[in-house]
Amino acid sequence: MVGSSPMQAVLVAPGVKDKKVLAFRRDALKEKDAVAALMRTIAAGGVRSAFYVFDLARVVDLYRGWRRALPGVRACYAVKCNPEPALLGALAALGAGFDCASRREIEAVLALGVQPASIVYANPCKPEAHLEYAAEVGVNLTTYDSEEEVIKVKRCHPGCELILRIKGPDGGEARVDLGTKYGAHEDEVLPLLRAAQREGLNVAGVSFHVGSGASNTDVYRGAIEAARGVFDAAAGLGMPPMRVLDIGGGFMAGPAFDEAAAVINAALERYFGELPCVEVIGEPGRYFAETAFTMAARVIGKRTRGEVREYWIDDGLYGTLSCIPMDHYVPQPRPLAVPRAGEKTYTSTVFGPTCDSLDTVVTGYQLPEMSVGDWLVFDDMGAYTTASGSNFNGFSTSDIKTYLAYSS
Repeated sequence: MVGSSPMQAVLVAPGVKDKKVLAFRRDALKEKDAVAALMRTIAAGGVRSAFYVFDLARVVDLYRGWRRALPGVRACYAVKCNPEPALLGALAALGAGFDCASRREIEAVLALGVQPASIVYANPCKPEAHLEYAAEVGVNLTTYDSEEEVIKVKRCHPGCELILRIKGPDGGEARVDLGTKYGAHEDEVLPLLRAAQREGLNVAGVSFHVGSGASNTDVYRGAIEAARGVFDAAAGLGMPPMRVLDIGGGFMAGPAFDEAAAVINAALERYFGELPCVEVIGEPGRYFAETAFTMAARVIGKRTRGEVREYWIDDGLYGTLSCIPMDHYVPQPRPLAVPRAGEKTYTSTVFGPTCDSLDTVVTGYQLPEMSVGDWLVFDDMGAYTTASGSNFNGFSTSDIKTYLAYSS
């Protein structure tokens, strides 16, 4: 870690060091107000389109929180959640590894000086060309959950080690359930281990993912127990001892994370306590990204119908607010302007900028009277926003600027 403090290391990290970073004071009790004050300063400088503020200090705090709660688990950030180069660079400077799912994600991480050994190619079904690229650059650890994938890896990247991805237990009450697409079922584990054995590929460990934003944290206990069963099954086949346990991602910052960490630590001690040589990693995405980003969208249109107000803003469901349909984000926009005591509110609808009527951000929502040129603020906008937006109707997600900041 470069520098005399984590924050200094982040400020000189690739992806950050050559960019302007704005400083602001953060009040722990009024953190969102402090970010809004900075955004008002940015808007007053002549900005006329939607923009983000990314608080680097928030990432430092979250990384510290991860290390405190899960001291035996290395964080490998899930790049798909938000590939902002400054976020990747900050996490690399703090000591994180990376979970990449494609050639482009691997390229983005390597461009920041990250070593290939710090990358897990965590996509159980990969295009051949992407696998061949991983072989070229020395990314030598990948997940699988089918016999066909074993054959493909043998053909395209024969020096690669495998991690068997198993399906996590049901009942996690996840925001996004990934078990319908990925993960070997219990009766598939032995055939998949034997398939790797036949092809001469080493299975280095086991991974699972309980789903994104799982609210039932006890599901981690069952998943870790199942993973230990796979370790034992591999040993029973005479395979080399497994050395990696990947507990997946989906973590949310806040009390839910602390709950999950307590369950994970207890399960690791119970099921892996006598295997001290096992490296445990996790794939947090939203944990680091979600709360570190705040977005301001500009009101570009207005219509009054009696007591109802309708507004158009310059970001929407086809842009970075794609997190509404894609990630079940519940928008609670608030005016950027300082609120006035006793201000009347109106039942309002907020539309995105495209011509599609589905591009509706909120409806039946209470807002004070606003005008064209005013701003709405959206909090916690770092997860699956810029990463999943599009250029539909000519409104490009890439046109939305991100301002780097750090709070003290």
